[in-house]
Amino acid sequence: MPRIKRSVHARKKRRKALEQAKGYVGQPHVSYRKAKEAILHADVHAYRDRKKKKRVFRRLWIVRINAAARQEGLSYNQFVAGCRKANIELDRKVLADLAVSDPAAFSAIAAEAKSALEA
Repeated sequence: MPRIKRSVHARKKRRKALEQAKGYVGQPHVSYRKAKEAILHADVHAYRDRKKKKRVFRRLWIVRINAAARQEGLSYNQFVAGCRKANIELDRKVLADLAVSDPAAFSAIAAEAKSALEA
């Protein structure tokens, strides 16, 4: 069986790891061993935070909707319940965007939600 030389693949592997760690501060962008560890940790954080991002944005949308709804005299849960009764099927992302960019449209939706709650 012929002898296998690994130097090309090993250099390629190391270069790839060091390129991934390009912007890191200190040893991780120079030393292969430190770069490998830093990339491993970075990948763990990236994976976790891709899931977390969805939660963070939902919380932000709820905060924005709550602030806008309170200006209309409703709490967040009253506003959402009113929207359900009025058959307004807008998701939180759209409602939050309306609250920030088009307050007049949001107040019209809030008025509908309020009247649906009272009825």
